[in-house]
Amino acid sequence: MASLLRIQDDDRYILVHSPYRPDSYGPPGGVIKYHPAARPALDRLRFREELRVDQRMRSDLRGFLPGRALPGFVRWFDRQEDRESALECVRRELAEELAEIDHPKLAVGIDRLHFTHVRHVVDGPLKVPGRPYRVVRLFDIWDLSLDTPEGIRLRDALTALASDPSDRGVLVATADDIVHGRRQRSYLAPHAAYLMGESRFHADLPPLNS
Repeated sequence: MASLLRIQDDDRYILVHSPYRPDSYGPPGGVIKYHPAARPALDRLRFREELRVDQRMRSDLRGFLPGRALPGFVRWFDRQEDRESALECVRRELAEELAEIDHPKLAVGIDRLHFTHVRHVVDGPLKVPGRPYRVVRLFDIWDLSLDTPEGIRLRDALTALASDPSDRGVLVATADDIVHGRRQRSYLAPHAAYLMGESRFHADLPPLNS
Protein backbone atom coordinates (compact mmCIF):
# COMPACT_ATOMS: atom_id res chain seq x y z
CA MET A 1 0.00 0.00 0.00
CA ALA A 2 2.06 2.89 -1.30
CA SER A 3 2.13 6.53 -2.34
CA LEU A 4 4.37 7.73 -5.17
CA LEU A 5 5.38 11.24 -6.20
CA ARG A 6 5.60 12.36 -9.82
CA ILE A 7 8.06 15.21 -10.38
CA GLN A 8 8.33 16.24 -14.02
CA ASP A 9 10.72 18.47 -15.90
CA ASP A 10 9.03 18.97 -19.27
CA ASP A 11 8.62 15.41 -20.63
CA ARG A 12 11.13 13.85 -18.23
CA TYR A 13 10.59 12.21 -14.85
CA ILE A 14 12.79 12.65 -11.78
CA LEU A 15 13.74 9.37 -10.09
CA VAL A 16 15.86 8.71 -7.00
CA HIS A 17 18.34 5.95 -6.22
CA SER A 18 17.11 2.94 -4.27
CA PRO A 19 19.30 1.81 -1.36
CA TYR A 20 17.81 -1.70 -1.57
CA ARG A 21 18.38 -2.28 -5.31
CA PRO A 22 21.86 -1.05 -6.32
CA ASP A 23 22.05 0.93 -9.57
CA SER A 24 18.27 1.20 -9.77
CA TYR A 25 16.06 4.28 -9.59
CA GLY A 26 12.39 4.83 -8.89
CA PRO A 27 9.84 7.51 -8.06
CA PRO A 28 10.06 9.23 -4.67
CA GLY A 29 7.59 7.71 -2.25
CA GLY A 30 6.99 4.41 -0.57
CA VAL A 31 4.88 2.26 1.70
CA ILE A 32 2.18 3.70 3.96
CA LYS A 33 2.63 2.97 7.66
CA TYR A 34 0.03 1.85 10.18
CA HIS A 35 -0.31 3.25 13.70
CA PRO A 36 -0.12 1.07 16.86
CA ALA A 37 -3.90 1.33 17.32
CA ALA A 38 -4.34 -0.64 14.08
CA ARG A 39 -2.66 -3.76 15.45
CA PRO A 40 -5.83 -5.48 16.79
CA ALA A 41 -7.62 -5.06 13.45
CA LEU A 42 -4.58 -6.29 11.52
CA ASP A 43 -4.23 -9.26 13.88
CA ARG A 44 -7.85 -10.24 13.21
CA LEU A 45 -7.03 -10.18 9.48
CA ARG A 46 -3.91 -12.29 10.20
CA PHE A 47 -1.68 -9.64 8.63
CA ARG A 48 2.02 -10.42 9.05
CA GLU A 49 4.68 -7.86 8.16
CA GLU A 50 7.32 -8.72 5.61
CA LEU A 51 10.80 -9.30 7.00
CA ARG A 52 12.38 -5.86 7.44
CA VAL A 53 15.61 -4.87 5.74
CA ASP A 54 16.07 -2.14 8.36
CA GLN A 55 14.12 -0.50 11.18
CA ARG A 56 12.82 2.27 8.91
CA MET A 57 10.44 -0.34 7.50
CA ARG A 58 8.80 -0.96 10.89
CA SER A 59 4.99 -0.67 10.70
CA ASP A 60 4.93 -0.70 6.90
CA LEU A 61 1.70 -1.91 5.30
CA ARG A 62 3.70 -4.45 3.37
CA GLY A 63 3.31 -8.07 4.31
CA PHE A 64 1.30 -11.25 4.07
CA LEU A 65 -2.29 -12.24 4.78
CA PRO A 66 -4.62 -15.04 3.68
CA GLY A 67 -6.21 -14.41 0.30
CA ARG A 68 -9.70 -14.60 1.78
CA ALA A 69 -8.81 -11.72 4.12
CA LEU A 70 -7.95 -9.33 1.27
CA PRO A 71 -11.46 -7.77 0.92
CA GLY A 72 -11.57 -7.05 4.66
CA PHE A 73 -8.09 -5.61 4.57
CA VAL A 74 -9.04 -3.26 1.72
CA ARG A 75 -12.18 -2.15 3.60
CA TRP A 76 -10.05 -1.42 6.70
CA PHE A 77 -7.53 0.49 4.56
CA ASP A 78 -10.25 2.54 2.82
CA ARG A 79 -11.61 3.75 6.18
CA GLN A 80 -8.28 5.62 6.60
CA GLU A 81 -8.25 4.95 10.34
CA ASP A 82 -5.14 4.20 12.41
CA ARG A 83 -2.74 4.66 9.50
CA GLU A 84 -0.88 7.37 7.63
CA SER A 85 -2.76 9.20 4.93
CA ALA A 86 -1.35 8.95 1.43
CA LEU A 87 -0.13 12.56 1.64
CA GLU A 88 1.53 12.04 5.03
CA CYS A 89 3.35 9.09 3.47
CA VAL A 90 4.54 11.17 0.50
CA ARG A 91 5.97 13.89 2.75
CA ARG A 92 7.70 11.43 5.10
CA GLU A 93 9.13 9.27 2.33
CA LEU A 94 10.36 12.29 0.36
CA ALA A 95 12.24 13.60 3.39
CA GLU A 96 13.73 10.16 4.10
CA GLU A 97 14.84 9.63 0.52
CA LEU A 98 16.44 13.06 0.26
CA ALA A 99 18.48 12.12 3.33
CA GLU A 100 19.36 8.73 1.82
CA ILE A 101 20.87 10.41 -1.26
CA ASP A 102 22.84 12.77 1.03
CA HIS A 103 20.79 15.91 0.39
CA PRO A 104 18.68 16.31 3.57
CA LYS A 105 18.71 20.10 3.27
CA LEU A 106 16.42 19.82 0.26
CA ALA A 107 13.68 18.70 2.66
CA VAL A 108 13.54 22.19 4.22
CA GLY A 109 10.04 23.55 3.56
CA ILE A 110 8.60 20.14 2.72
CA ASP A 111 5.57 20.90 4.90
CA ARG A 112 4.72 23.77 2.54
CA LEU A 113 4.69 21.66 -0.62
CA HIS A 114 1.38 21.06 -2.37
CA PHE A 115 0.39 17.84 -4.15
CA THR A 116 -2.32 16.95 -6.67
CA HIS A 117 -3.77 13.46 -6.94
CA VAL A 118 -3.16 11.86 -10.35
CA ARG A 119 -4.49 8.28 -10.19
CA HIS A 120 -5.13 5.21 -8.07
CA VAL A 121 -3.63 1.96 -9.39
CA VAL A 122 -4.40 -1.62 -8.35
CA ASP A 123 -1.48 -3.85 -9.34
CA GLY A 124 -2.22 -7.57 -9.28
CA PRO A 125 -2.86 -10.17 -8.07
CA LEU A 126 0.40 -11.26 -9.71
CA LYS A 127 2.22 -14.58 -9.40
CA VAL A 128 5.69 -14.28 -7.88
CA PRO A 129 8.27 -16.53 -9.57
CA GLY A 130 9.57 -19.15 -7.14
CA ARG A 131 7.24 -18.04 -4.32
CA PRO A 132 4.00 -19.71 -3.09
CA TYR A 133 1.92 -16.51 -3.04
CA ARG A 134 0.54 -13.72 -5.16
CA VAL A 135 1.15 -10.00 -4.78
CA VAL A 136 -1.41 -7.19 -4.77
CA ARG A 137 -0.31 -3.56 -4.56
CA LEU A 138 -2.31 -0.35 -4.30
CA PHE A 139 -0.59 2.83 -5.47
CA ASP A 140 -1.70 6.44 -5.19
CA ILE A 141 0.18 8.72 -7.58
CA TRP A 142 0.62 12.42 -6.76
CA ASP A 143 2.01 15.35 -8.71
CA LEU A 144 4.33 17.85 -7.07
CA SER A 145 2.46 21.11 -7.56
CA LEU A 146 4.59 24.00 -8.78
CA ASP A 147 2.37 26.67 -7.21
CA THR A 148 4.80 27.41 -4.36
CA PRO A 149 8.40 28.64 -4.33
CA GLU A 150 9.35 25.50 -2.39
CA GLY A 151 7.92 23.24 -5.10
CA ILE A 152 9.78 25.01 -7.89
CA ARG A 153 12.98 25.09 -5.87
CA LEU A 154 12.82 21.35 -5.15
CA ARG A 155 12.19 20.41 -8.77
CA ASP A 156 15.01 22.64 -9.99
CA ALA A 157 17.43 21.32 -7.35
CA LEU A 158 16.70 17.69 -8.23
CA THR A 159 17.01 18.41 -11.94
CA ALA A 160 20.40 20.02 -11.32
CA LEU A 161 21.57 17.00 -9.30
CA ALA A 162 20.56 14.68 -12.14
CA SER A 163 22.82 16.71 -14.45
CA ASP A 164 25.79 16.45 -12.08
CA PRO A 165 27.97 13.48 -13.14
CA SER A 166 29.53 13.32 -9.66
CA ASP A 167 26.15 12.74 -7.98
CA ARG A 168 24.45 9.35 -8.31
CA GLY A 169 21.40 10.08 -6.18
CA VAL A 170 19.05 11.43 -8.85
CA LEU A 171 18.30 10.43 -12.41
CA VAL A 172 16.04 11.97 -15.05
CA ALA A 173 14.31 9.44 -17.31
CA THR A 174 12.14 9.84 -20.38
CA ALA A 175 8.95 7.87 -21.00
CA ASP A 176 10.89 5.73 -23.49
CA ASP A 177 13.49 4.96 -20.81
CA ILE A 178 10.77 3.81 -18.42
CA VAL A 179 9.19 1.58 -21.07
CA HIS A 180 12.62 0.11 -21.82
CA GLY A 181 13.42 -0.30 -18.12
CA ARG A 182 16.89 1.18 -18.38
CA ARG A 183 18.59 4.57 -18.57
CA GLN A 184 22.11 3.95 -19.83
CA ARG A 185 23.67 1.71 -17.12
CA SER A 186 20.89 2.21 -14.58
CA TYR A 187 17.80 0.08 -14.00
CA LEU A 188 14.44 1.81 -13.63
CA ALA A 189 11.95 0.41 -11.12
CA PRO A 190 8.98 -1.21 -12.91
CA HIS A 191 6.47 0.79 -10.85
CA ALA A 192 7.86 3.99 -12.41
CA ALA A 193 5.49 3.13 -15.26
CA TYR A 194 2.58 4.20 -13.04
CA LEU A 195 3.79 7.79 -13.34
CA MET A 196 2.56 7.59 -16.95
CA GLY A 197 -0.46 5.27 -16.77
CA GLU A 198 -2.03 2.20 -15.20
CA SER A 199 0.14 -0.49 -16.82
CA ARG A 200 3.64 -1.72 -16.04
CA PHE A 201 6.08 -3.16 -18.57
CA HIS A 202 8.55 -5.23 -16.50
CA ALA A 203 8.70 -7.66 -13.60
CA ASP A 204 9.98 -6.55 -10.21
CA LEU A 205 13.68 -6.20 -9.52
CA PRO A 206 14.72 -8.43 -6.58
CA PRO A 207 15.67 -6.50 -3.42
CA LEU A 208 18.88 -7.06 -1.50
CA ASN A 209 17.12 -9.11 1.21
CA SER A 210 15.69 -11.76 -1.13
